[in-house]
Amino acid sequence: MIVFVLLLNLRMADKNTGNQLNYEEELGKLHIELVHLQEWVKKQQLKIVIIFEGRDASGKGGTIKRFTEPLNPRVCKVVALGMPTEKEKSQWYFQRYVHFLPAAGEIVLFDRSWYNRAGVEKVMGFCTEQEYHEFLRSCPEFERMLVRAGIILLKYWFSVSDEEQEKRFKNRIKNPVKRWKFSDMDLVSRSKWLEYSKAKDNMFAHTDTKQVPWYVVNADNKKRARLNCISHILTKIPYQKMDLKPITLPDLPMDKGYVRPPLDYQTFIPEKY
Repeated sequence: MIVFVLLLNLRMADKNTGNQLNYEEELGKLHIELVHLQEWVKKQQLKIVIIFEGRDASGKGGTIKRFTEPLNPRVCKVVALGMPTEKEKSQWYFQRYVHFLPAAGEIVLFDRSWYNRAGVEKVMGFCTEQEYHEFLRSCPEFERMLVRAGIILLKYWFSVSDEEQEKRFKNRIKNPVKRWKFSDMDLVSRSKWLEYSKAKDNMFAHTDTKQVPWYVVNADNKKRARLNCISHILTKIPYQKMDLKPITLPDLPMDKGYVRPPLDYQTFIPEKY
């Protein structure tokens, strides 16, 4: 019975086609490819920036978590900035994001990004109309500048329906493990669904460029969205697989007169499990 339940959890049924997909198996395959990509990025000294945007509860964080899971945090870094400080507000708008751009051999994932100005700041009135329109004018040129500097820049928008967002919000409210994800801002943004739709459409109209296009992820099914997004990223960054050569571990050296202190000299944590 336990095995049967486990298999049910691992398999995802497509409501439209009836196809089934072994999520853990497919994710495992993608994880292997991500490690190959990571090593290629290091070897070729590439600079990668991937932007994850979308409505609240659209699955951005879950995808980022699965993307980074098999990777070295010294190579693949996540940037999730909070509210700007008063000093940052006085700076050039893109300045605080530039600080986190990758050096050679690094991958940087932005969990929300400079596109806050085109979304939440615009809808919630956190910026002026002049600042908003200046962003729409300057953002495409800023991104082209990054590309000219050798950065591979990918942008993903996670598209979620209002029904699915409501379902996920209710789950966050009920689940104590996920309650921290729900904020007062989520309540306000829920009541401004139409305003966010207009802001997103206008953002795309100005920033969906040939050099740096937006890629839209159908995110109503979280597991499929994760697999589809990671798979697409792997197609957009050319890489070669590692040549895994056999490794033989050497034997441990023999003790030569050294006596280690007794174990009871050390403070071990209680073994509760």
